[in-house]
Amino acid sequence: MQPVYLSIQQKATGERIRELLKKNGYTVKDIQKFMGFENPQAIYKWISGRSLPSIDNFLILSKVLHTSIEDILVVDGDIFALKLNLWKITIVHKFEKYINDN
Repeated sequence: MQPVYLSIQQKATGERIRELLKKNGYTVKDIQKFMGFENPQAIYKWISGRSLPSIDNFLILSKVLHTSIEDILVVDGDIFALKLNLWKITIVHKFEKYINDN
């Protein structure tokens, strides 16, 4: 299988977080309260694209914003190849299971 190269587009992901906040009617202060942060600096860094949330914070955001982490992230790369490779892995795994069971 060929390797697949993906990269998270930090600035575009920040813009996506901003869009989702607006769409859901949340302010930075609202997210700060949901996250239990003492100050909003981390959230401002996320929406400006200067940093990304931790995986734990992505999970919280996905729940608060009623979406998946995958829908929050903006990824650059060969998504089609990634899906094709995952499909191939699934087929091979099912075939091997079938062979082993019979």
